[in-house]
Formats: sequence, C-alpha cells, structure tokens
Amino acid sequence: MAEKTKRAIKVVADNRKARFNYEIGEVIEAGIVLTGTEVKSLRGGKATIGESYADARDGEIWLINSNIPEYLQASRFNHAPKRPRKLLLHQRQVNRLAGAVEKEGMTIVPLKLYFNEKGRAKVEIALGKGKKLHDKRETLKKRSWDRERGRLMRVKG
Repeated sequence: MAEKTKRAIKVVADNRKARFNYEIGEVIEAGIVLTGTEVKSLRGGKATIGESYADARDGEIWLINSNIPEYLQASRFNHAPKRPRKLLLHQRQVNRLAGAVEKEGMTIVPLKLYFNEKGRAKVEIALGKGKKLHDKRETLKKRSWDRERGRLMRVKG
C-alpha cells in the first residue's frame, strides 16, 4: 500500500492586528460552514479577516464581516463576499464563549483562517479583552526594546 503524503497546514488569512489590539486569552479551533465557491476562493488564497469578529446569536457562533471575494469562474452561482458564516463548535464551547462575551465584556476575535491536514477549512478564534492606549504603547516599547537588544547581541557576537 502506498504511503499517504501528509499535507501541511495552509494559512489563508491571518489577523496580525488582533494580538496588538486585544489581550488574547483562550484559543479555540472551530470549523466554518462554507459554500463551494467560497472554498474555491479560499484555496486561491484570497480572504481577509482583519476587521471581522464573532458573535453569539440564537445559541450559535457566527463569523461577521469576514471577506471572502467572489470566485470569478462561478458566474451566477457565486456567494455574497461579506455574508455571516456559521462556526462549528460544541455546545459547551458556545455557552462558554457566549457567557464570557455577556458577563465579562470580552470579544471573540478570529486569529487565523486555514486549511488543516485533512483539507478542511478551520478558523482559530480567541477570547480577547480590548487593550487600552497605554497598554498598546507598552507593547510597542517592549517590542522595540527586544528588537534593539537582538541587534546589540548580534553585533557583540
């Protein structure tokens, strides 16, 4: 029997601003309900989740404001680029996320949109608490100091 080749994780979209704007807590991997043209467009590597967030509605979690552009070869069977997309989670996870949003004032932030080893589209979401301006400044100071320290260590050998 021939050996199956393992697929690597293919990241389609990454929300780099999320770690700067939010203090990230618990990270969860969730499935996402997509149409055929959305999957084709994602396989082409076109998607943005920079301004998106997740919301709890009617006991389900929905990904809002994520942009998956239309698949050009699909003609009239295309999808709406910014439609809300349902996330697939266990009910216990949904309840925990919805409770954290309501009680603690946290936000559900998507971090990554990718295809896993089996070729399934997944979203990495996290509970985040919004940073204040002084926290963001502190993060910038720490990052620049780490970069400068790395340069000094390289120069000194």
